[in-house]
Amino acid sequence: MANLQTDVKNQGLQQLEARLQDDLACLNYPAPNWVPSRTTNSGQNVSDVTIVGSGMCGLVAWFALRQSGVTNIRILDRAASGQEGPWVTYARMETLRSPKTLIGPAFGIASLTFRAWFTAQFGREAWDELYRIPRRQWMDYLRWYRKVLDIAVENGTELTSVLQRPDGYLELEINGGCRAPIITRKLVLATGREGMGDASLPSFIKSITRHLHWAHSSDPVDFSALRGKRVVVIGIGASAVDNAAEALEAGAGEVRLLARRAEMPQINKLMGVGSYGMTAGYAEMPAEWRWRFSHYAACQQTPAPHNSTLRVSRHKNAFFHFNCDIASVVERDGEIVLETRSGRSFTTDFVLLGTGFTVDPKLRPELRFVASHIACWEDRFTPRETEQNREQGRYPWLNDDFSFVERDMGKAPWLADIHCFNYASAMSLGKVSGDIPAISEGAKWLARSISAQLFNRDIQQHWDALQAYSLPELDGSEWTDADACLEMKENTV
Repeated sequence: MANLQTDVKNQGLQQLEARLQDDLACLNYPAPNWVPSRTTNSGQNVSDVTIVGSGMCGLVAWFALRQSGVTNIRILDRAASGQEGPWVTYARMETLRSPKTLIGPAFGIASLTFRAWFTAQFGREAWDELYRIPRRQWMDYLRWYRKVLDIAVENGTELTSVLQRPDGYLELEINGGCRAPIITRKLVLATGREGMGDASLPSFIKSITRHLHWAHSSDPVDFSALRGKRVVVIGIGASAVDNAAEALEAGAGEVRLLARRAEMPQINKLMGVGSYGMTAGYAEMPAEWRWRFSHYAACQQTPAPHNSTLRVSRHKNAFFHFNCDIASVVERDGEIVLETRSGRSFTTDFVLLGTGFTVDPKLRPELRFVASHIACWEDRFTPRETEQNREQGRYPWLNDDFSFVERDMGKAPWLADIHCFNYASAMSLGKVSGDIPAISEGAKWLARSISAQLFNRDIQQHWDALQAYSLPELDGSEWTDADACLEMKENTV
């Protein structure tokens, strides 16, 4: 029976893949290359675009560029093949938050959607019964996406620094200099949620021994080691709730979630303006409105998903505590004691931080030579007194092509060739390069802008090609010159 089910799944996928190839052929994919090749003075090949990160954002960025006729692309990922992004590493939710019907990275091609991939294997009835997309299944889909589009990811390849060269190209140090550098015209940082910052670590935890007594939600965690232990989770957002559930399911003795807030957030406010209008219009808003939307959403806080929260609360040894702003944390006799500003005390064996990520270009080691030149929102915009937000201020201030802006104009014009196609673009351009709903739209913007810039920088070569083009459309046999015929007849007479 199992073999029969496998055969049916394989047959369904084969049929879908044949349909996809036909759809792509109808769309004239792959488009022919139109970008003139370049080499350095020493003869080294220059990539037109190098993409760092082959998770969802990196894959769809590659596809959008390839469909635009930009073919000299390299795509790198430090992870092993099949381990890219958070889905099978530190993401611990059971299902995605996004509705199953979203198009995601399919770029408007029906046969490339998750829905097509799922129904090809499991059928329409299973699709109708599916609540939301299981996390690991989403990763399976992305692996398939990479395979059917033949995206040649260079795994085990880590960007460790970016340098500007005198010839105008960017030089990318790879794996700490253990491999030959990559020379590129354009760099796309498709580096995900933490790609322009780092894990957000409260100051109170830094004196405690890491891994022995605490971990951030993005760390590798041996949940089996928490069996029978007391666990405190800091936070009540999605990552906090997901990690609490993992600890409970691994047999933790008790799990207590501590929140600074007085009550549980219940409304996902941004759902109130979720539309194509928001996607298209956000980047066109005046800066004060973009700041206001983002600040309001952050203050309200997006609640953890319904099913994720139930995954925790169904355990009798799970406890939600509010008004628990942490004042201090100390190690005492092998235990961790947390004191709150409200006077409460919690003793535990292990602390999990569901405190999210911070955005700050200066925290990225690979940008250490360029980060000081990058303009952030705090350099370009002053919010009203009631909307102060230091964390928002450290988001990069981006051009509409996702490229960085110089903090001091004229000192680092080459920043225009580094494109921030990750979560950190949200303040400037909206959620078009990190979340599933509008990722294809963001990729279209990126590919269009990069294509336009590459074309215009090579304008002389394109002009020369225009003048040199000599393939005739007509061979002279297609028409008759009436005046010439008349003149010939008169001369004959």
